[in-house]
Amino acid sequence: MFVRRTHRNESFSKHHNTSFDKHRAGKATSSKQKRSFRDHAAAVKKLDVKPKKPDHSSPVGNTLTSPIVTICVGPEQRLFAAHEDVLSHSSFFAAICRGQFLESGSKRVNLPEELPEIFSSVLEYLYKGDYYPRLLHNKRRNTWELEDPENNNGGRGNVESTVYCHSSGQLLLKDTMLYCTAERYGMEELKRLALRKQGLQSGIQCSTILASARYAYANTPDSDSKLRAHYLALIIRSRSTFKRSGTMQMEMEQGGTMYAKLDDRRGALLSG
Repeated sequence: MFVRRTHRNESFSKHHNTSFDKHRAGKATSSKQKRSFRDHAAAVKKLDVKPKKPDHSSPVGNTLTSPIVTICVGPEQRLFAAHEDVLSHSSFFAAICRGQFLESGSKRVNLPEELPEIFSSVLEYLYKGDYYPRLLHNKRRNTWELEDPENNNGGRGNVESTVYCHSSGQLLLKDTMLYCTAERYGMEELKRLALRKQGLQSGIQCSTILASARYAYANTPDSDSKLRAHYLALIIRSRSTFKRSGTMQMEMEQGGTMYAKLDDRRGALLSG
């Protein structure tokens, strides 16, 4: 995977006042020194309790001799480059690479609405079967956890769990945005991985959780039974925290698809 950066990422200040400290966004999946999610595939079969494990193996194989496609991402046209056969593991890009959407003779794709931070993770997944921070299995604790950038030699330093979304003007959970992007790109395994990683996040601001939930409902089909259910369960399970944040009543009064589903449970959400 090749990336040419044309500018430095902007830094965005966080100004939310209420932290989401007591509740994780989900539960870690139990299974059994740390190793990668893919490396543990064989050992997981020997456990009495077998978690559902998607295949996150890299699709690269012998595809690195295929033509290079240049992808121009975001309004500032940040440039990425990837092999055509690697991109074609996404049904969205497979259709593009067949030729009808490529710029004439240039093998260049324009994605002005995408965020470079999100697209970079999509490419990383296509080449490596995971995206940073990686999902690792802790054998001693028999749990799945996210890579520690400070203690892992392969880490890249501190990584933010949120990305600033220009269209909404808010910080959103990166894994939620990746899930929705994978939905558009026809990448079911990436959706499962993003959802699992989001379940390991903690310390997220209540306002960020609610904004990300709205984004998820706006960018997934009504038939989605994973990410939407994840947010509904999270908000209900952590209702006392959301109540203390002072934002739940206002959010529900604003309405929308998600809050229509929550409205029937208003008493449980707004009671102690």
